[in-house]
Amino acid sequence: MSLAGLLLVAACAAPEPPAAVGFRDGAVPIYSNAVYEPGRITGDWVQVAAFASGEGAGCAPGRVTVSGTAPALTVAGALCLDGERLAASGALVPVGPGRVRPARAEGVLAQDWWLLWVDVDYRTLVVGTPSGEFGFILDRSGSLPADRMAAAREVLDWNGYDLGRLKGF
Repeated sequence: MSLAGLLLVAACAAPEPPAAVGFRDGAVPIYSNAVYEPGRITGDWVQVAAFASGEGAGCAPGRVTVSGTAPALTVAGALCLDGERLAASGALVPVGPGRVRPARAEGVLAQDWWLLWVDVDYRTLVVGTPSGEFGFILDRSGSLPADRMAAAREVLDWNGYDLGRLKGF
């Protein structure tokens, strides 16, 4: 094969997939829930699981309160992410379908939150991000039944998250 032929074949080769970033495989597409109803996420939420590098979650479960009337929602609270307690507050700015960004947030929480799944009764909410730097599960009661935990885990797995690093509280 000529040099020109080799260059043409090399140019057609598939690019290297992105390596795992944070807690998810960047080569796996991630999808937000575009049909969720923003007004139905108002109220108190308890963090029941999050991704962590070490053996345990590293801090107590977080809590957030979402208030207001859609689309003008606000968030107030803190979450335990990879062993660090991080705060988020202020407006939940819509940045796309099923995607919001807290106006004031610490650390990795200052990026877009992709709402990956919410159950039909809006009792459990799964949040992640394309960067894979965080992912967490919130529940209104703080006591997540096995069926909803299984569904939340399935959604995280489908979106490329490493379930071996998901830690419950």
